Formats: sequence, C-alpha cells, structure tokens
Amino acid sequence: MRILVTGTAGFIGFHLASRLLTDGHQVTGVDGLTDYYDVDLKRARRALLLGRPGYVDHEIMLEDADSFAAAADAARPQVIVHLAAQAGVRYSLENPRAYLDSNLVGAFNVMEAARRHAVSHFVFASTSSVYGLAETTPFVETQPADHPLTFYAATKKAGEAMTHAYSHAWGLPTTVARFFTVYGPWGRPDMALGKFVDGILAGETIDLFNEGDMERDFTYVDDLVEGLTRLMAVVPERGRPASPIDSLSPDAPWRIVNIGRGAPVRLMDFVAAIEAALGRTATINLAPMQLGDPPTTFASAELLETLTGYRPDTPLAEGVAAFCKWRLSYYGLN
Repeated sequence: MRILVTGTAGFIGFHLASRLLTDGHQVTGVDGLTDYYDVDLKRARRALLLGRPGYVDHEIMLEDADSFAAAADAARPQVIVHLAAQAGVRYSLENPRAYLDSNLVGAFNVMEAARRHAVSHFVFASTSSVYGLAETTPFVETQPADHPLTFYAATKKAGEAMTHAYSHAWGLPTTVARFFTVYGPWGRPDMALGKFVDGILAGETIDLFNEGDMERDFTYVDDLVEGLTRLMAVVPERGRPASPIDSLSPDAPWRIVNIGRGAPVRLMDFVAAIEAALGRTATINLAPMQLGDPPTTFASAELLETLTGYRPDTPLAEGVAAFCKWRLSYYGLN
C-alpha cells in the first residue's frame, strides 16, 4: 500500500514509518525538520529511514502548499497519516503563531491532499490535551472536550473539527487518534522523561509540578504504533457504528479513538521507575502547578480494543528502562 506519513523525522512518525516499511508498505515521508528541539536528533531518525527500501523523503514545511501538493501528487497515496504538528503544551504560551501555522494551515494542506487523492483512510493525530480539566475519568471519546487549557490543545481540537467538516463534505473516511503521553526510545528531549533522566544523571534537581500530585497515562511508543497500524485497517463507514460505545459521527464516516494504556501513573511513581532504571536517586523540588497542565490524564481504551482487538500493555518499568538504555547509548551518557 502507498502511505504518506507527515512528521517522519519526529518521534512517533519515525517509529510508525519504520513499522510500515517493515510490513512491506511504500512510505512517503514529509517533515520540515523545524528547530523546536534538537534538529540533529531529527536528522538521525531520518537517516535511518533513508537507508530503507520503499521509503521516499521530502523535507517540506506543510504550510508550503504548493511544495506539499507536489510531494503528495508524486506519492499518489492510498492512505495519509497526519502526525506532523507543532507540539509542546507550554511552548504554545510563548509562540502561539507556530501552532496556528503548523496545526491549522499545515493540517488544511494535508486535508486538501487527502481530498484530492480520495484516499481510502485519513488518520489525524490529536492529543489527550483536548480533554482539558475533564472530571469524568477515564476519558471517553464521546464526552465533551470543549474547554482546552492551552492554544496547543485548541489548535488540535480545531483540527479535529476541520477533519469532520471534510469528512462530511467529501465522504473522506477519517479517524482522529488521541494520543496519551507517548514515550520510548528516540523520544523528544523536551518531554518530562528526557528531562528527568538528564537531571538525575547530572545530579541536578528535577521539578515535579503540582508538588508531584499529578497522574499521566503513559503510553509506550511501540504500543501506540501497534494501535495506529491496526486502526489504519479499520475504516469508518457512515451509519455503521461498531458498537454502542462507538464515537462514529452520525453525519460522516468519521470517528475519534483514544490510544492510551488506560492506567494512569502517579508522577512520583514515574520518577521511581526512572531511578530504578538508572540506579540513581533523584533530587526533587516540589513545584507549583504550571499553567495549562491538567492534573490527570486517563484514557478509556475500550473503543480501541473493540475496533482492533488490541490495547496498549507495555509495563511502565519496561518502557522506561528501554528509553534509558537508548538515551545513555545515543548521547554517550553514564
């Protein structure tokens, strides 16, 4: 199958493209290699993909409509998986325009390519951040998500709405996948896991916000990729819900699916897992809550399991150990 994946120099895009190539698909990757975090890390991921048969790469900003359209036309995609986005909850407070350009303008250009090529399935990556301060847990795809706490979450929620409009107008089969705190080897250095590992190894104090009273539904990257690849084969059909819990739209072949382990972990337990993997003890500063951070994320994985027969299951200790092993090797740390 011919699959176009945006964001292939990114953490999740790299892992997904690797899996799709292993499964025998032809993959066209698009990435702008922006400098939001270490570009050398993005280049290293990209280099591993460039050496593989069946992979074609384009270094393009999604906001460049003409260049992206030309790349999509050359790829003739049957499926598009749109992962590229300006990420980062707190950075959206500093540079909101980057989110507007990438997450709305860029997403629109990708949606146009999906419409023009009449792809059999358009998969749009969203985030657990859209749930905001939802008090009902676990977070279920059918519950309201109308009160985002950051501009990042607002742009992803707007992107979800845009895909619904396209799905309705053009009959474009679309799955919105909401990711929950993805981690693992080749992970972003701006995420908590990378910061905590570096701080502990350097003997520096690490900040735990809300005085450590937070929970995250950590999802190992291989589990996320497994969920995504299975969802790619489950194409929404208008008027044919899979079960009473299906989030299928009544007006379009469009649904939302959480991809999360469904087992929130206390932040203090997360740090303990890192300490165990590194054989070091953390020096902790219990800091106040940061603007835009929900105290808890908690996925219902029931719909994912209903649709695909799969739910993420990698134990936290195993996933954290794999990340630490990779990071120590890649950066030459000890």
